[in-house]
Amino acid sequence: MKNEIVLKELSTAELKEKLDTERAMYQKMVMSHAVSPLENPNKIKESRKNIARCLTELRAREIANKE
Repeated sequence: MKNEIVLKELSTAELKEKLDTERAMYQKMVMSHAVSPLENPNKIKESRKNIARCLTELRAREIANKE
């Protein structure tokens, strides 16, 4: 996927910043969806997957640094 390639090119600091941004955006979407339905609720699922991708890449880098 293109998204995975982009994540691998980011530095660790940039990746952590992207993770924080994704988490904030996810929380905002969930809250606004609870009040009134979003036009495209699949964005919530996509945001959750992006958070998981960021966490996976951070964990892979952590493991690589230990070895």
